[in-house]
Amino acid sequence: MSDAGADREPGANAEVCADGDAGGSADDPPADPEIEDLLDELETLEETVDDPDEREQVRETMRMARRVSTPGAFGRVIRGFDRHDAAEALVGSVVVGVPMLVEGGTLEVGEFIAANPWAFGVTLVGTVGLVIGVLYVAEIQQVEIHRPLFGVVPRRLAGVLTISFATAFVMMTAWGRVSWTDPWLALCQIVVAFAPMALGGALGDILPGS
Repeated sequence: MSDAGADREPGANAEVCADGDAGGSADDPPADPEIEDLLDELETLEETVDDPDEREQVRETMRMARRVSTPGAFGRVIRGFDRHDAAEALVGSVVVGVPMLVEGGTLEVGEFIAANPWAFGVTLVGTVGLVIGVLYVAEIQQVEIHRPLFGVVPRRLAGVLTISFATAFVMMTAWGRVSWTDPWLALCQIVVAFAPMALGGALGDILPGS
């Protein structure tokens, strides 16, 4: 399947990384193999259509096909990473991040990491591993991987991590929780906030009803 139809579908066990041009990951995709074949053909057609109106008609047909069968809340296959998914990840990051921003312990842990560079690497690696576990290992939902960035990095993983880190960076700076007179300390404190915010972003992206 191409990444044109960025939606959640029952069926496979990996993540399609889409640019979000078609669909919306909130739609419920079909379980019927025949409908999946139809979607394959529609996605291929969408890539060859130049006229915006015709392309929108193809996308609407795809959305309607995905609603033919409604899966349960859990166990859906999540496809694509579009603006809707990015917004979900942002909301999840903020919900988890606000308590971290007002908690003094975040700054204290950041000071410890700044004094122990090995802890910086451990925190980053642990955060990435945690997000990978939520998205691809825990099977809260089934997430498809297709056309990863540079042939290696899943777009959903990159999107969640980037949005979560950017949210931590902006909020910690805007709320005066870090001082950039010491960039290393500020970065370490932001990474401490980033860790739980990345978890919140991953859960916000894939949980049912989000």
